Amino acid sequence: MQTTPNVQAYRAGLLTFHADPAFSERAHSWYEDGLLIVADGKIQAAGDWANLHATLPPDTPVTDYRGKIITAGFIDAHIHYPQTDMIASPAPGLLPWLEQYTFPTERAFADPAHAAGVAEFFLDELMRVGTTTALVYCTVHPQSVDAFFTASEARGLRMIAGKVMMDRHCPDFLCDTAERGALESEELIGRWHNRGRSQYAITPRFAPTSTEAQMELAGALARKYPDTYLQTHVSENEEECRWVKQLYPQARSYLDVYDRYGMLRPRAVFGHCIWLDGQDRARLAETKSAAAVCPTSNLFLGSGLFDFEEADKAGMLMALATDVGGGTSFSMLQTMNEAYKVARLKGSYLPALRMFYLSTLGAARSLHLDGTIGSLAAGNEADFIVLDPQATPLLARRTARTESLEEMLFALALLGDDRVIAATYSAGKRVHAREG
Repeated sequence: MQTTPNVQAYRAGLLTFHADPAFSERAHSWYEDGLLIVADGKIQAAGDWANLHATLPPDTPVTDYRGKIITAGFIDAHIHYPQTDMIASPAPGLLPWLEQYTFPTERAFADPAHAAGVAEFFLDELMRVGTTTALVYCTVHPQSVDAFFTASEARGLRMIAGKVMMDRHCPDFLCDTAERGALESEELIGRWHNRGRSQYAITPRFAPTSTEAQMELAGALARKYPDTYLQTHVSENEEECRWVKQLYPQARSYLDVYDRYGMLRPRAVFGHCIWLDGQDRARLAETKSAAAVCPTSNLFLGSGLFDFEEADKAGMLMALATDVGGGTSFSMLQTMNEAYKVARLKGSYLPALRMFYLSTLGAARSLHLDGTIGSLAAGNEADFIVLDPQATPLLARRTARTESLEEMLFALALLGDDRVIAATYSAGKRVHAREG
């Protein structure tokens, strides 16, 4: 017996991407008076109201968001949920920040109840800022992963996460063994990967906190489970790069350390990627690995400036990311704000359309999830957000004077924050509505 689809419709300005605006003149579609049609958690159609509204089944309710913009939900390509409670912690640099704040904070995640409480708050915050998918670091504790996925599954969210693997250069209370880290990771893959909308990421924290034995085992897992993700950090900080050179003198570069263990591949995402050279960038592009660009974190910790121009020359996959708690905001709009300034300081320019692309379809392509999320294309999962250009008095005043879509999006990126997100939808279900 065939059931009738559960259809919802939304009227608003619609923005969706088909390609990277840096390389295509027809990268996006904009419908000033648009209609988004959703059925059973999937996007059925998106286009002009005038062309589509007659196709709606009789008596279909239409949610009226006129004056607002609907676009795909934001995708955060690098974030640490256990660091929620230590965001905005002062330190002179990356390594002392890890010692003073990160490791002590992560210790508490041995307690499942604590992990669950942080996971609930963290996911609520992501929904509030319009982030519908994130690539998430947990802690060394398997229970931190279970708590995270339990909370995200209850909300019906598409999330990717993994247990951190660390077996040296960290406090004893966080130190794994190489074998236990691999065994627990494999058990978590079996428990959570591709269960509903949950996907697993093999997660060696970064090369300095893993022995060669652990790197070998992480690489072996990456080969055994090629449809899992792999996430780690690379070339974030000059002091860190020098440390890696001492620990792995045989490697040509920091990135080459991971390459030697078979970790460069599709669905591998490397946080930061600041201090790369041309060979590194070419290798990332060749292997279809991706860079997660973390501007608020890199500025906060004084790590350096990502080079968008050189990344584009190499043809690298890349996405924007918050890197909370080194990053200073959960908001992808605030992340765009800082990314724009980083690009200017490096002598290049990021149009607003490009920044929105890197937070939606560009991020989905970096995760090899285009065709599933990241745009309003028919058949995609209905993860979308509603942006309010009048969310604050200043925004309302500025956007009333904009003369193009680019100007409007630029104002949202440079002046916007969580208040801009009027509503967040995941698989067609509203999971956040702004109060007021």
